Amino acid sequence: MTLIRKPLILVGALLGLLVQGAQAEVEADVAKAIKAKLQSANPKASYGEVSESPIAGLYEIEVDGNTTLYVSKDGSHFVYGDLFQVKTGELVNLSEQRRTKQRARVMESLDTDDMIVFSPKGETKAHVYVFTDVDCGYCRKLHQDVPELNKLGIEVRYLAFPRGGLNSLGYRKIATAWCADDRNKTLTALKNRENVSLKVCNDNPVAEQYKLGNEVIDVRGTPTIVMQDGTVVPGYVPPATMAKALGI
Repeated sequence: MTLIRKPLILVGALLGLLVQGAQAEVEADVAKAIKAKLQSANPKASYGEVSESPIAGLYEIEVDGNTTLYVSKDGSHFVYGDLFQVKTGELVNLSEQRRTKQRARVMESLDTDDMIVFSPKGETKAHVYVFTDVDCGYCRKLHQDVPELNKLGIEVRYLAFPRGGLNSLGYRKIATAWCADDRNKTLTALKNRENVSLKVCNDNPVAEQYKLGNEVIDVRGTPTIVMQDGTVVPGYVPPATMAKALGI
């Protein structure tokens, strides 16, 4: 089993590189001043690269890999929250657009060998990531739809998210699936409330996936679906709706 521990450790750095590559370069002295000011107030935080924001006079900087601050040129003031663009007839959340792209790149960087994957027998037209728990009702409902999703050409890539935390019975249950010789069969049995002997191996990736869900994807409940483009969809989605959202 190839663990995702290394990619997760590097998530903050990865997000910083993504932002750096997507934004215009900032003068070195400006970036240095902003970082120094922020670090003087909170030295424990991890700061990414400084880039120009869409608003003149404000700069963007990633903090701890998943938070964007909009900072004045000298670093003495910042705005915390989402940045919106006002267009005729609509408001565009630029911050969410940015997070969506980052999530997509982070998810695509992970190794599918660390996931429990249900693939179509024929052509795979799209895929989704699902943070799941074995005990939640809507997780079971979505899992019952997996054969239909596969028929539509949608590959389902499961990641573990025990709702009760890493010291819960839910953790032991879902870790058992990841530790099984036949992970797909065991996960299905657990979701069907079958009697499965619990066995937790030491090298399972559940804790790392749980951390990813909490710190990067901001999972609030299960199931949480991450679409190919990085859009997060909380809760259950019917197969037809899923296919339409994926352009199938």
